[in-house]
Amino acid sequence: MSRLSRRPVPLAAATAAILLAAACGGGSGSGGSTTSTGKPVSGGSLTYAVDTEPVSWDIDVSQQDITGSIQRNVFDSLVYQDDKGQFHAWLASSWSVSKDLRTYTFHLRKDVTFTDGTPFNAQAVKTNFDRIVAPATKSQYAAGLLGPYAGTKVVDPYTVRVSFTKAFAPFLQAASTPYLGFYSPAAIKKYGSKLGAGGPADVGTGPFVFSSYTKGQSAVLTRNPKYDWAPSTDAHQGPAYLDKLTYRFLSQDSVRVGALRSGQVQVAKSVPPTDVKTLKPSGGLTVISKQAPGGVYNLVLNASRGPFTDKRVREAVQRGINVDADVKSVYFGAYQRAWSPLSPATVGYDSSLTGTWPYDPKLAAKLLDQAGWTARDSAGYRTKDGKRLSLEWPLMPQNLVSQQHDILGQAVQADLKKLGIEVKRPRQDVGTFVKQLFGGKDDISDYSWSRADPDVLRLYFNSAETPAKGGANGTFIKDADLDTWTEQGQTTLDPAGRAAYYTKVQQRAVDLALVVPMYVVSSVYGASTKVHGITADANTWLEFHDAWLGK
Repeated sequence: MSRLSRRPVPLAAATAAILLAAACGGGSGSGGSTTSTGKPVSGGSLTYAVDTEPVSWDIDVSQQDITGSIQRNVFDSLVYQDDKGQFHAWLASSWSVSKDLRTYTFHLRKDVTFTDGTPFNAQAVKTNFDRIVAPATKSQYAAGLLGPYAGTKVVDPYTVRVSFTKAFAPFLQAASTPYLGFYSPAAIKKYGSKLGAGGPADVGTGPFVFSSYTKGQSAVLTRNPKYDWAPSTDAHQGPAYLDKLTYRFLSQDSVRVGALRSGQVQVAKSVPPTDVKTLKPSGGLTVISKQAPGGVYNLVLNASRGPFTDKRVREAVQRGINVDADVKSVYFGAYQRAWSPLSPATVGYDSSLTGTWPYDPKLAAKLLDQAGWTARDSAGYRTKDGKRLSLEWPLMPQNLVSQQHDILGQAVQADLKKLGIEVKRPRQDVGTFVKQLFGGKDDISDYSWSRADPDVLRLYFNSAETPAKGGANGTFIKDADLDTWTEQGQTTLDPAGRAAYYTKVQQRAVDLALVVPMYVVSSVYGASTKVHGITADANTWLEFHDAWLGK
């Protein structure tokens, strides 16, 4: 969660903002899959406990990580990106890219069908991509992945050409995500906006069928018996081994881990750092852990309003938060303290930022004095022209808070209070939270964003990518350099060339004190040793096509 939102939309489409704080789990450990010993066994039911619940199930609309990670089992993509960043054939058997990076041509498999029996073909690709960019869809993330989309042309029944108005190097990676997966055109026509309800309305080509959904409790997926087009990177072809995959929504860490220990669930997401070392094979449990690519957990400072229009105040907040101590006290050293808004697991990460903006309360106080916040009120908070230095940083509903972000926020509040800065944390319902966010009415927002491409920085800092337009730019700043560099990063496929642009973006974002990177997100899952064959994709989301249950 994580992630930001896309257009001022009604509550039904408000899912995007929730992704702000819904990133993948956290913790330590190693490994990217469960062990797979012995011959796989077909059958059985696996229950997976997750910490958050989708607000909308519509992959064309939702911006939540939890939506993408669950729906990955229901929706396939044109290509598959492995955890090393390499691309492989999937629904597309081959593809080519024009030299100017404006046109991508995909040759599709001819043996794929949706679970309603209709064929997957070039028209299905066009129908889905056109739906994503249609204003009526109110896409909150997928439209951003399509970037400067110009249109999709059906060349023949199984050849499709996707075009952009300018070079768009990140598209292949975007096309590997579930958010650019495919609904049956018949389902789109039948259900339309009701696709957000999930359940039988979700008709994809994936290894599982979305059979039922009980809000606040669970979602049930069942095996697609006709599935036979997994990417070559999977351990087997043909249908999934599991008969049923159930997701239970358990927001409380103790309840989720307790369910794992008791055997009520076989896999649990977001295992707290304090529990990681207790999950041992000798006790029938193990840990799957991977550092997530994309945006780290950042505090994003809105430079368009109030005190934060002054760079000195933003920098004072950045240098006045004891990030090392706060992250260590909440996560017991399990998370790596962040220095850049980009994760070290992402191509283009700038390691030279390490140590460049350490905790310095004396400097922070000096900056606030220079900005004119020199007086104090009876409560000890700084004032200027009779007005208190107060910042608004809303909290989402309790069941949508993950990773103990509320506890970490309390530590940040305490740090800033020592400087004389008041931080208000009102608890808001989803509708109010989204409205405030879209309108740029919050001083601080907080989120991470799992994506295996440095183009995530465009969504964070390009001025065109505001929450109301589908990006994640909660800074609401228009900076010519950030705009230029994030756009130039789209003009080449060369990793070194792209890294040069994104290095500049990271450095300038920190220099302008637009963000306070807090910690590097790691996805940490607990699993029964009876579970075999689970793998994690490039986003660190678990995949269950190869999963099976031993005795």
